[in-house]
Amino acid sequence: MEFFKIHHKYKQARVGEISTLHGSIHTPVYMPVGTQATVKIMTPEDLERMDIDVILGNTYHLYLRPGLEIMKQAGGLHKFMGWKRAILTDSGGFQVFSMEALRKITNDGVQFRTHFDGTEHFLTPEKVIEIQTILGSDIMMCFDECPPYPAEHEYVSKSLDTTVEWAKRAKAAHKNTDKQALFGIIQGGTYKDLREKSVELMLPLDLPGYAIGGVSVGEGKELMYGMTDWVAPLLPENKPRYLMGVGAPEDLWYAIEKGIDMFDCVLPTRIARNGTIYNQYGRTIIRNAEYKADFRPMQEGCECYACKTFSRAYIRHLFNVNEILGMRLTTLHNIWFMIKLARTIRQAILDNNYEEAKEAFFKDFKY
Repeated sequence: MEFFKIHHKYKQARVGEISTLHGSIHTPVYMPVGTQATVKIMTPEDLERMDIDVILGNTYHLYLRPGLEIMKQAGGLHKFMGWKRAILTDSGGFQVFSMEALRKITNDGVQFRTHFDGTEHFLTPEKVIEIQTILGSDIMMCFDECPPYPAEHEYVSKSLDTTVEWAKRAKAAHKNTDKQALFGIIQGGTYKDLREKSVELMLPLDLPGYAIGGVSVGEGKELMYGMTDWVAPLLPENKPRYLMGVGAPEDLWYAIEKGIDMFDCVLPTRIARNGTIYNQYGRTIIRNAEYKADFRPMQEGCECYACKTFSRAYIRHLFNVNEILGMRLTTLHNIWFMIKLARTIRQAILDNNYEEAKEAFFKDFKY
């Protein structure tokens, strides 16, 4: 079974397909984030009805709760959460980055105290592979160190060396290669020379796919786009390219044009729970009073269940009286918006009219 196949290219943008034991992932793809074995407020059936190919799980959180013993007894993450399609699990590297006060990084791994009960744990590249093997994800990530922004060149260079060594150890520890693909992560911060060095050192590992990590950590869109520009052309043509933690609508258009295939981001679901939705005009805060008697759908012409069934007035009412259904409907809509956007871009690549489709999208969409 060929892991990744490119079906069509338009300039640098690609339409492809990743083959996994739990079905195909059609790229370019936006992957909803299911941090704790659930995409918040959604059921697997909701996601299947939207024909979503793949979701994410969080290695760090699932290792701590419910823990590896429960995962073993459950038969892995797919069975545990009732999801039959593909799963990608991250490595925990971003969580290491985000809890600076609670961890210590060494050459061997990371010593940390948990964010909820203070117990101490030690994660190594080998341990992270063990965890993801038990989870049974279709795509797993190498353990990496995600440097903060801003950070000095010397620090990022040392961090990069650590990430490369950990990737070598992860590959050596990874035995389930016929069932789980291991992706490497390109680091290097906002330094072009270090990004290029990271690619130079990581590619000889010949992993099934590569991710651009250490973006969307506070550096702003201009620098994030710059890092994408530097790295994407250097990654293997015949392997999937994953831009980690990125997933605003405007970012998909930019990065897919540069040859990126995969995206994940909590932003669409997070803003939905706060009463903000995406539509053809950009962001709309649906809980605002101006929508009290607005009986239009959240987005005209949208095919999602929420838009076909309910009005802005009703959803605004739900938020106003703190009914959880409001968050459920806005979350469903925003996920559908992102999935439909990825499919629209995919079709534009197939039709060789990327620029026209992009111009039509941004004619009204403001960010």
